[in-house]
Amino acid sequence: MNRLSGKKIAEDILSRIQGNIAQGDRAPVFAALLVGDDPASHIYVNLKERAALSVGIEFRKIILPETVFQDDLLAKIALLNADQAVSGILVQLPLPEHIDTQVIIDALDPSKDVDGFHPDNIQLFLEGKERLAPVFPRAIMELVTSAGIPLEGKRAVVIGNSDVFGQMMLTALSRVGVEGVFVRQDAAACRKAQILSADIVVTAVGIPNFVTGDMVKPGAIVIDGGIAKVGDKVVGDVDISSMQDKDVLVSPVPGGVGPVTIACLLENVFLAAQGK
Repeated sequence: MNRLSGKKIAEDILSRIQGNIAQGDRAPVFAALLVGDDPASHIYVNLKERAALSVGIEFRKIILPETVFQDDLLAKIALLNADQAVSGILVQLPLPEHIDTQVIIDALDPSKDVDGFHPDNIQLFLEGKERLAPVFPRAIMELVTSAGIPLEGKRAVVIGNSDVFGQMMLTALSRVGVEGVFVRQDAAACRKAQILSADIVVTAVGIPNFVTGDMVKPGAIVIDGGIAKVGDKVVGDVDISSMQDKDVLVSPVPGGVGPVTIACLLENVFLAAQGK
């Protein structure tokens, strides 16, 4: 087994952003909205803040209480949408149960939606006209291509909980000549057979050890986009220990998709500031 580390990919993207910002007249401004006291969410936002500051992006962290009313959160988003100094806006997910996540995402100005979750941005991506590409699928594709293996004619299986995510991943894979199929994680009956036939396996379900070594054929690329907590440890969907003796390329968790996603997010902040 060989690991596909996201660290070098992220470093290259961040270096490019830093160089571009250094040549400009004004630093981009990135606003992150964080609701509640979820420790994991605070860690993720702090990682984004650290990376943003390291490349010269001004970071504004706005923390709201768990009990914030949805209308108050929408009002805060409206202010950020109208603030011409703010280049990009992120609402850290998940949100409390009393808040409708899709309503919040829909309220973002698509030109400032640096996560790429707004329906307009998703549609533009599917049409090949994206201005701000959805960062999670892009990060996964960065890891796929980093394997250095010819991709034309390969076959992929994408496993997840979201049909929209599946559609975006299949679109992204098709652009590099890969034929793919999306399988929902609850379709257990067909999962193993489909994965065994795949040259590329992408998983994002948040279930530890969901994909094991006996489910992956030799030579496969396995991209672990899942995240879960087991005790004090952050783990992914892939049981890496069961793949140690297999001829496969696997992205680890942590250190795989995560850092690349943050780097792609910050590149979207820079692009949003340029009006691209």
